[in-house]
Amino acid sequence: MNSALTRTAGLGLGLLLCTAPLAATATAATPTTLPHTAVGIAQQTAAKTAPRPTLSAKATVKSVKAWQEFRVYGSSTRMAAGTRVTLQQLQRKGWVSLPIHMNTTRSHAYNLRVKLGIKGLNKIRIVGGGAVSNTVQVTIR
Repeated sequence: MNSALTRTAGLGLGLLLCTAPLAATATAATPTTLPHTAVGIAQQTAAKTAPRPTLSAKATVKSVKAWQEFRVYGSSTRMAAGTRVTLQQLQRKGWVSLPIHMNTTRSHAYNLRVKLGIKGLNKIRIVGGGAVSNTVQVTIR
């Protein structure tokens, strides 16, 4: 009985010794830059004031027949050349991505060929690279 008690006590001491180095490394691995320090506040301020990417959008027509091709074009700023932009259409109070997309050119421009079939006033926009363009209205007759 005494030997079982000694083994149990030895096992407990062994577990204690094994977990102590883990606790020491977990404490040492915490980041040194805390949010309330001067460096942390400067990083947060820089992230908030960093300029955001933007997209502009224009259509070549204001009104067009159903399924007649027109173009939506524009440019991007603060966005890498080659960024993929996608056309979205407002349908039932929600924006739906259409299978019309392209990568921006070296000069940060894009030019999409569009054919729409939903008659009436259509609201469309361009999204990509974390930016959303202005809304463009095209009437489909």
